[in-house]
Amino acid sequence: MGMVKTVGIVLHPRRNPREAIDTIIEWARLREVTVLGLYDEVDRIDCSAVPVDAATLAGRSNLLVSLGGDGTMLRAMRLNTGRSTPVLGVNVGKLGFLAEIDVHELAPALSAIDNRRYTVEPRMAVQTMIPGTGEVRAFNDIALVRTPGEGLAAVAVAVDGVPFVRFAADAVIVATATGSTAYSFSAGGPIVSPTVSGFLVVPAAAHSTFNRTMMLSVDEEVTLEVLPSSGPLAVEVDGQVAGRLTAGQALTVSAQVSAAYVVRLGTTTFYERARRKLQVIGSAEAY
Repeated sequence: MGMVKTVGIVLHPRRNPREAIDTIIEWARLREVTVLGLYDEVDRIDCSAVPVDAATLAGRSNLLVSLGGDGTMLRAMRLNTGRSTPVLGVNVGKLGFLAEIDVHELAPALSAIDNRRYTVEPRMAVQTMIPGTGEVRAFNDIALVRTPGEGLAAVAVAVDGVPFVRFAADAVIVATATGSTAYSFSAGGPIVSPTVSGFLVVPAAAHSTFNRTMMLSVDEEVTLEVLPSSGPLAVEVDGQVAGRLTAGQALTVSAQVSAAYVVRLGTTTFYERARRKLQVIGSAEAY
Protein backbone atom coordinates (compact mmCIF):
# COMPACT_ATOMS: atom_id res chain seq x y z
CA MET A 1 0.00 0.00 0.00
CA GLY A 2 1.18 3.52 -0.76
CA MET A 3 1.98 6.11 1.87
CA VAL A 4 -0.33 8.82 0.59
CA LYS A 5 -4.03 8.48 1.47
CA THR A 6 -4.91 12.17 1.58
CA VAL A 7 -3.36 15.09 -0.32
CA GLY A 8 -3.88 18.68 0.78
CA ILE A 9 -3.47 21.41 -1.84
CA VAL A 10 -2.41 24.99 -1.12
CA LEU A 11 -2.82 27.41 -4.04
CA HIS A 12 -1.20 30.65 -5.12
CA PRO A 13 -3.76 33.42 -4.41
CA ARG A 14 -3.92 34.59 -8.04
CA ARG A 15 -2.32 32.12 -10.44
CA ASN A 16 -4.40 29.31 -11.91
CA PRO A 17 -2.16 26.21 -11.99
CA ARG A 18 -4.70 24.15 -13.98
CA GLU A 19 -2.20 21.64 -15.35
CA ALA A 20 -0.81 20.89 -11.88
CA ILE A 21 -4.28 20.60 -10.34
CA ASP A 22 -5.46 18.24 -13.08
CA THR A 23 -2.35 16.10 -12.58
CA ILE A 24 -3.03 15.75 -8.85
CA ILE A 25 -6.76 15.04 -9.32
CA GLU A 26 -6.11 12.32 -11.93
CA TRP A 27 -3.27 10.78 -9.92
CA ALA A 28 -5.49 10.72 -6.82
CA ARG A 29 -8.50 9.29 -8.71
CA LEU A 30 -6.52 6.31 -10.00
CA ARG A 31 -5.31 5.49 -6.47
CA GLU A 32 -8.50 6.35 -4.54
CA VAL A 33 -6.64 9.12 -2.70
CA THR A 34 -8.68 11.92 -1.08
CA VAL A 35 -7.90 15.49 -2.13
CA LEU A 36 -8.47 18.34 0.34
CA GLY A 37 -8.63 22.07 -0.33
CA LEU A 38 -9.16 25.14 1.82
CA TYR A 39 -12.69 26.55 1.89
CA ASP A 40 -11.73 29.69 -0.01
CA GLU A 41 -9.66 27.79 -2.59
CA VAL A 42 -11.52 24.54 -3.23
CA ASP A 43 -13.66 26.04 -6.03
CA ARG A 44 -10.44 26.51 -7.99
CA ILE A 45 -9.45 22.86 -7.58
CA ASP A 46 -12.17 20.36 -8.55
CA CYS A 47 -15.64 19.27 -7.48
CA SER A 48 -14.13 16.04 -6.13
CA ALA A 49 -11.95 17.95 -3.63
CA VAL A 50 -13.19 18.12 -0.05
CA PRO A 51 -13.42 21.63 1.46
CA VAL A 52 -11.84 21.95 4.91
CA ASP A 53 -10.40 24.57 7.23
CA ALA A 54 -6.65 25.12 7.67
CA ALA A 55 -6.33 22.97 10.80
CA THR A 56 -8.10 20.02 9.13
CA LEU A 57 -6.05 20.41 5.96
CA ALA A 58 -2.83 20.08 7.95
CA GLY A 59 -4.16 17.43 10.34
CA ARG A 60 -5.67 15.02 7.80
CA SER A 61 -3.16 15.23 4.95
CA ASN A 62 -0.35 12.72 4.48
CA LEU A 63 1.18 15.17 2.00
CA LEU A 64 0.74 18.89 1.44
CA VAL A 65 1.36 20.17 -2.08
CA SER A 66 2.12 23.86 -2.61
CA LEU A 67 1.24 25.11 -6.10
CA GLY A 68 2.76 28.54 -6.63
CA GLY A 69 5.97 30.31 -5.73
CA ASP A 70 7.98 30.85 -2.58
CA GLY A 71 5.17 32.78 -0.87
CA THR A 72 2.75 29.89 -1.35
CA MET A 73 5.35 27.44 -0.06
CA LEU A 74 5.94 29.56 3.05
CA ARG A 75 2.17 29.70 3.68
CA ALA A 76 1.90 25.91 3.37
CA MET A 77 4.77 25.49 5.84
CA ARG A 78 3.13 27.88 8.32
CA LEU A 79 -0.17 25.97 8.01
CA ASN A 80 1.73 22.78 8.81
CA THR A 81 3.94 24.08 11.61
CA GLY A 82 4.70 21.50 14.27
CA ARG A 83 3.55 18.53 12.18
CA SER A 84 5.68 15.89 10.50
CA THR A 85 3.60 15.92 7.29
CA PRO A 86 5.97 16.70 4.38
CA VAL A 87 5.36 19.67 2.08
CA LEU A 88 6.09 19.35 -1.64
CA GLY A 89 6.77 22.62 -3.43
CA VAL A 90 5.72 22.76 -7.09
CA ASN A 91 6.92 25.80 -8.98
CA VAL A 92 4.15 27.51 -10.95
CA GLY A 93 5.33 30.51 -12.98
CA LYS A 94 8.60 32.15 -11.96
CA LEU A 95 11.48 30.09 -10.61
CA GLY A 96 10.69 29.32 -7.00
CA PHE A 97 13.69 28.97 -4.71
CA LEU A 98 11.87 26.71 -2.24
CA ALA A 99 10.10 24.57 -4.84
CA GLU A 100 11.47 21.08 -5.39
CA ILE A 101 9.97 20.39 -8.82
CA ASP A 102 8.32 21.97 -11.86
CA VAL A 103 4.81 21.06 -13.03
CA HIS A 104 5.94 18.52 -15.65
CA GLU A 105 7.68 16.52 -12.89
CA LEU A 106 4.63 16.35 -10.63
CA ALA A 107 3.12 12.96 -11.54
CA PRO A 108 6.33 10.95 -11.08
CA ALA A 109 7.11 12.94 -7.94
CA LEU A 110 3.75 11.98 -6.38
CA SER A 111 4.39 8.33 -7.18
CA ALA A 112 7.90 8.51 -5.74
CA ILE A 113 6.56 9.99 -2.49
CA ASP A 114 3.75 7.41 -2.36
CA ASN A 115 6.41 4.68 -2.65
CA ARG A 116 8.61 6.37 0.00
CA ARG A 117 11.39 7.22 -2.45
CA TYR A 118 12.14 10.62 -1.00
CA THR A 119 13.77 12.35 1.94
CA VAL A 120 12.57 15.17 4.15
CA GLU A 121 14.50 18.28 5.09
CA PRO A 122 13.60 19.94 8.40
CA ARG A 123 13.17 23.72 8.29
CA MET A 124 13.59 26.06 11.22
CA ALA A 125 11.24 28.95 11.98
CA VAL A 126 11.63 32.10 14.05
CA GLN A 127 8.82 33.18 16.33
CA THR A 128 7.83 36.12 18.50
CA MET A 129 4.91 37.82 20.23
CA ILE A 130 3.83 41.10 18.64
CA PRO A 131 2.05 43.54 21.00
CA GLY A 132 -1.58 43.78 19.96
CA THR A 133 -1.25 40.92 17.47
CA GLY A 134 -0.10 37.82 19.34
CA GLU A 135 2.27 35.01 18.42
CA VAL A 136 3.64 34.91 14.90
CA ARG A 137 6.00 32.53 13.15
CA ALA A 138 8.14 32.95 10.03
CA PHE A 139 10.15 30.53 7.92
CA ASN A 140 12.02 33.31 6.10
CA ASP A 141 12.24 36.31 8.40
CA ILE A 142 10.76 38.69 10.92
CA ALA A 143 11.79 42.29 10.21
CA LEU A 144 11.37 45.68 11.86
CA VAL A 145 11.02 48.06 8.93
CA ARG A 146 11.02 51.87 8.86
CA THR A 147 7.92 53.73 7.73
CA PRO A 148 8.78 55.95 4.72
CA GLY A 149 9.04 59.58 5.75
CA GLU A 150 8.96 58.74 9.48
CA GLY A 151 12.67 58.36 10.27
CA LEU A 152 15.03 55.42 10.54
CA ALA A 153 14.58 52.16 12.40
CA ALA A 154 16.60 52.79 15.57
CA VAL A 155 16.81 49.44 17.32
CA ALA A 156 18.79 48.12 20.28
CA VAL A 157 19.82 44.48 19.96
CA ALA A 158 20.33 42.25 23.00
CA VAL A 159 21.16 38.55 23.05
CA ASP A 160 19.80 36.51 25.95
CA GLY A 161 19.18 39.79 27.77
CA VAL A 162 22.71 41.13 27.29
CA PRO A 163 22.89 44.40 25.27
CA PHE A 164 25.13 44.13 22.23
CA VAL A 165 24.60 46.83 19.57
CA ARG A 166 22.31 49.64 18.45
CA PHE A 167 21.38 49.97 14.80
CA ALA A 168 20.02 52.94 12.88
CA ALA A 169 18.90 51.39 9.60
CA ASP A 170 16.14 50.98 7.06
CA ALA A 171 15.29 47.67 8.73
CA VAL A 172 16.59 45.09 11.16
CA ILE A 173 15.93 41.55 9.93
CA VAL A 174 15.90 38.31 11.90
CA ALA A 175 16.25 35.58 9.29
CA THR A 176 16.40 31.79 9.23
CA ALA A 177 18.84 29.89 7.04
CA THR A 178 15.92 29.45 4.62
CA GLY A 179 15.42 33.23 4.62
CA SER A 180 19.11 33.95 4.04
CA THR A 181 18.39 34.11 0.30
CA ALA A 182 15.43 36.49 0.72
CA TYR A 183 15.30 39.94 2.41
CA SER A 184 18.47 39.18 4.36
CA PHE A 185 20.40 38.57 1.14
CA SER A 186 19.25 41.86 -0.40
CA ALA A 187 20.48 43.61 2.76
CA GLY A 188 23.97 42.12 2.33
CA GLY A 189 23.62 39.08 4.56
CA PRO A 190 25.35 35.76 3.83
CA ILE A 191 23.92 32.74 2.03
CA VAL A 192 23.42 30.01 4.62
CA SER A 193 22.79 26.32 4.00
CA PRO A 194 19.34 25.24 5.25
CA THR A 195 21.07 22.52 7.29
CA VAL A 196 22.74 25.11 9.55
CA SER A 197 21.27 25.35 13.08
CA GLY A 198 21.25 29.07 13.65
CA PHE A 199 19.64 32.34 12.61
CA LEU A 200 20.76 35.78 11.48
CA VAL A 201 20.31 39.36 12.62
CA VAL A 202 20.92 41.64 9.65
CA PRO A 203 20.74 45.46 9.45
CA ALA A 204 19.52 46.81 6.09
CA ALA A 205 21.24 50.01 4.90
CA ALA A 206 22.67 50.67 8.37
CA HIS A 207 23.62 54.25 9.24
CA SER A 208 25.86 52.92 11.99
CA THR A 209 29.57 52.30 12.46
CA PHE A 210 28.79 48.65 13.17
CA ASN A 211 26.84 47.26 10.24
CA ARG A 212 27.65 43.55 10.31
CA THR A 213 25.39 40.51 10.30
CA MET A 214 25.16 38.53 13.53
CA MET A 215 24.82 34.73 13.55
CA LEU A 216 23.07 33.31 16.60
CA SER A 217 22.60 29.81 17.95
CA VAL A 218 19.14 28.23 17.95
CA ASP A 219 19.44 28.17 21.75
CA GLU A 220 19.74 31.96 21.99
CA GLU A 221 17.05 34.65 21.95
CA VAL A 222 17.41 38.10 20.44
CA THR A 223 15.48 41.10 21.73
CA LEU A 224 14.90 44.07 19.42
CA GLU A 225 13.90 47.25 21.32
CA VAL A 226 12.65 50.33 19.49
CA LEU A 227 14.68 53.32 20.70
CA PRO A 228 13.26 56.81 21.45
CA SER A 229 14.98 58.20 18.33
CA SER A 230 13.21 55.69 16.05
CA GLY A 231 10.29 56.35 13.78
CA PRO A 232 7.27 54.01 13.95
CA LEU A 233 8.13 50.56 12.59
CA ALA A 234 6.23 47.89 10.73
CA VAL A 235 6.72 44.28 11.80
CA GLU A 236 6.92 42.16 8.67
CA VAL A 237 6.50 38.38 8.96
CA ASP A 238 7.64 36.59 5.80
CA GLY A 239 7.11 39.84 3.94
CA GLN A 240 3.60 40.57 5.25
CA VAL A 241 2.88 43.37 7.73
CA ALA A 242 1.67 41.73 10.94
CA GLY A 243 1.89 44.62 13.40
CA ARG A 244 3.39 47.99 14.34
CA LEU A 245 5.86 49.06 17.01
CA THR A 246 6.68 52.45 18.47
CA ALA A 247 9.42 53.74 20.77
CA GLY A 248 9.80 51.71 23.96
CA GLN A 249 8.24 48.55 22.57
CA ALA A 250 10.26 45.39 21.91
CA LEU A 251 10.18 41.94 20.33
CA THR A 252 11.99 38.87 21.59
CA VAL A 253 12.62 36.42 18.77
CA SER A 254 13.55 32.76 19.26
CA ALA A 255 14.10 29.76 17.02
CA GLN A 256 11.80 26.79 16.55
CA VAL A 257 13.83 23.85 15.27
CA SER A 258 12.22 21.43 12.78
CA ALA A 259 9.08 23.53 12.61
CA ALA A 260 8.20 22.03 9.21
CA TYR A 261 9.46 19.41 6.77
CA VAL A 262 9.90 19.77 3.03
CA VAL A 263 10.17 17.00 0.45
CA ARG A 264 13.48 16.42 -1.28
CA LEU A 265 13.63 14.04 -4.24
CA GLY A 266 17.36 14.42 -4.91
CA THR A 267 16.94 16.09 -8.30
CA THR A 268 18.63 19.34 -7.26
CA THR A 269 20.78 20.63 -4.40
CA PHE A 270 20.45 23.81 -2.38
CA TYR A 271 23.44 25.27 -4.20
CA GLU A 272 22.01 24.50 -7.64
CA ARG A 273 18.76 26.20 -6.69
CA ALA A 274 20.64 29.15 -5.20
CA ARG A 275 22.80 29.51 -8.29
CA ARG A 276 19.74 29.65 -10.58
CA LYS A 277 17.60 31.85 -8.36
CA LEU A 278 20.35 34.35 -7.55
CA GLN A 279 21.87 34.22 -11.06
CA VAL A 280 25.32 33.47 -9.69
CA ILE A 281 27.83 33.75 -12.53
CA GLY A 282 31.14 34.68 -10.92
CA SER A 283 33.85 37.26 -11.41
CA ALA A 284 35.31 37.95 -14.84
CA GLU A 285 38.80 37.90 -13.27
CA ALA A 286 38.40 34.16 -12.59
CA TYR A 287 38.47 33.25 -16.29
